[in-house]
Amino acid sequence: MCNHHMTRRHFVALVPGLALVASGCGGPSTGPVDVRLGRDVCDYCGMVIDDRRFVAQLRAGPSGKVHNFDDPGDAILFLVKQDWAKHPKTEFWVGHMETGQWLDGFKAFYVKGVKTPMAHGFGARPESKGDDFGFERFRGAILTQGSTSRCEPTVTTEDRG
Repeated sequence: MCNHHMTRRHFVALVPGLALVASGCGGPSTGPVDVRLGRDVCDYCGMVIDDRRFVAQLRAGPSGKVHNFDDPGDAILFLVKQDWAKHPKTEFWVGHMETGQWLDGFKAFYVKGVKTPMAHGFGARPESKGDDFGFERFRGAILTQGSTSRCEPTVTTEDRG
């Protein structure tokens, strides 16, 4: 027969551990999270995300909130408008242009001239082959180029009304 019973002291000692376990139930606080292809939408243009090779994801600095994008260019255009853009905890993840595997977007190399969902024209890979852009050069090229016609809202006659 077991004579063990939980005393108040034992319970109080367990509470911090239980709080840590419970806080971990909401998913990881760093790193990329799964994107549901064909269901999740781009936080910049609102289009459905359907190609893992060009998916991008931002994790907002201090809050850790995840933002999904259908094109790395859309992620950059979104990022530069955020007050947390340069926060040290901000994360940027992109899909490898051939395999779709997640890459650290700040460390990836960007190949120009690639057909992408929103026509920004950059695919990411993990290593440089000499004909690519590092993050800062990629960021600059996207900002110079701006939004593509695929990202602009369509004005209809009802909108002019």
